[in-house]
Amino acid sequence: MHTKLPFDTTKPIVGEASIEIDKPIDEVFGFIGEHFFDNYPKWAVELVDFEPLDGKQVFKGARAKQVRNENGERVESIFEILDFTPVFKLIFKGLNAPYKHNYLLTNNTENKLTRLHFRFELLELEFFMRPFQKLIRIAIEDGAENTVENIKNLLINQSH
Repeated sequence: MHTKLPFDTTKPIVGEASIEIDKPIDEVFGFIGEHFFDNYPKWAVELVDFEPLDGKQVFKGARAKQVRNENGERVESIFEILDFTPVFKLIFKGLNAPYKHNYLLTNNTENKLTRLHFRFELLELEFFMRPFQKLIRIAIEDGAENTVENIKNLLINQSH
């Protein structure tokens, strides 16, 4: 007999947010992508410790170790850059933890605005946490909104 669970154990929990930034796409990607290892700790305010493992150069396959403060707990993980496509895309995925970050950029050539679309995916959730899936999704969505706001504010304020 197959037991039907009241929640989906296979779908990732996703948080997405987009924002327009009044900067050219190459400048936004330079901040997010090319200088990722320098700037990630600036917008990921929950980072306690961050260390690039393959130097400061950003490339597909580059890895980094991070320690985050998540609700008072220190959570350590190593991630690897899966896709680095100047000036449009930076994607990395946890190697020892089930998450994925996507930073996608598009530009509007008429008004020189850049649209940043950020997507965070929690690829799997421990079984005992599944009943809290809705709360976790809300926290992830809030985190995605904070990420794009932080990046925009950092970019706008760096030129002043």
